[in-house]
Amino acid sequence: MFRLRIASALLLVVLVVTAVSCKSEPANLWEKIEQEGKIVVGTSADYPPFEFVDEDGNYAGFDIVLMNEIAKRLGVEVEWQDIGFDGLIGSLQTKKIDAVIAAMSATAERDEQVDFTQPYYIGMDAILVAEGADFEITSKEDMAGKKIAVQAGTIQEGWVDENMGDADISRYERAEQAVMDLKSGRVDLVAMDFFAASNYLKEGGVVLALETEFASEHMAIAIPEGSSALQAELDKIIKELQAEGFIDQLALEYLSEE
Repeated sequence: MFRLRIASALLLVVLVVTAVSCKSEPANLWEKIEQEGKIVVGTSADYPPFEFVDEDGNYAGFDIVLMNEIAKRLGVEVEWQDIGFDGLIGSLQTKKIDAVIAAMSATAERDEQVDFTQPYYIGMDAILVAEGADFEITSKEDMAGKKIAVQAGTIQEGWVDENMGDADISRYERAEQAVMDLKSGRVDLVAMDFFAASNYLKEGGVVLALETEFASEHMAIAIPEGSSALQAELDKIIKELQAEGFIDQLALEYLSEE
């Protein structure tokens, strides 16, 4: 009887070990996210109204609410990582995060480094100057000869580099730093996303010199290259949210100037 009990116990141990060892490794990023019950999302929370930290210390904004809803429909939680904009793609490539949502445009250059979902929003750009500026900006080309501020890694920086190669360009990790230097007179203008610029207009000290387009701003969620299963899941939900009018309502709430 004693030997039988030992044999039964050993058999139970073997079965448990076998069950644990047989637990399948995730075949792709989407399976990993499903197993862990969370998606680690990088953003740059210095870009209201898209992403920012509110008075209570919580992440808020258009992109934040959108991603939280997407995760809810995926059946997982969001673990947020606040990263400087120009470090987001690198963090994605080194697998520190699973996805990026940060008013990021799906440009051809970025598409060589990461994959993108279908666009969830199409935006415009702006050029800000300080109140009382003694010059006018009527076209993008009028930035020539001025001290230009841009956020590093943005499409605005890309356009300025390509078209204003000899300009005096200051690059910032955070958009708010560029606007602060504009107010203090260290730079002459800031090129940035239109709706993010609108938020700074409300704070005062700067004015809208020009609403323009540096590149077609097709904002999308960035994911690691080859993550086709995750891409399919995200695309499906983005389409649902667009069809339901959820994203239009978010735009009205967060991006409307009224």
